[in-house]
Amino acid sequence: MTTKIEKFLGPFLKKGLLDIRPGDTIKVYQKIKETLKKDKTSTGKEDKEKIQVFEGIVLARKHGKEIGATITVRKIISGVGVERIFPLHSPTIEKIEVLRRGRVRRAKLYYLRKVRGKKARLKRKEFVRVATKKKPLEEGEIKKE
Repeated sequence: MTTKIEKFLGPFLKKGLLDIRPGDTIKVYQKIKETLKKDKTSTGKEDKEKIQVFEGIVLARKHGKEIGATITVRKIISGVGVERIFPLHSPTIEKIEVLRRGRVRRAKLYYLRKVRGKKARLKRKEFVRVATKKKPLEEGEIKKE
């Protein structure tokens, strides 16, 4: 039985999202709107859209599969840690690519905020997303050689 809220929010949910877990290194492609003045004499403005990429490690995933589901992504820029929280079903999110999987044993990786250097590295889990001419691999399927 679906409630009225689920029926109303159904069309806004994104279909075909990848399985994103804590420990994954991902790229998030987000649309950014820029408002530019045409020139100094005119008062008109020009709206321009560009795509900004944020690559980092997923620290946490919250709120399951509902409309308010979010992921926290962290990366280091010039020795400073930067974290961003992305709503998964937001229309500004163009796409999300999983680059590599990390082998972790926790649901939230907030301890990575404190550790530096080698301790901040996660073990890698085998994850191949390469399609061959014979048969394309499904998302998350492991290639056996």
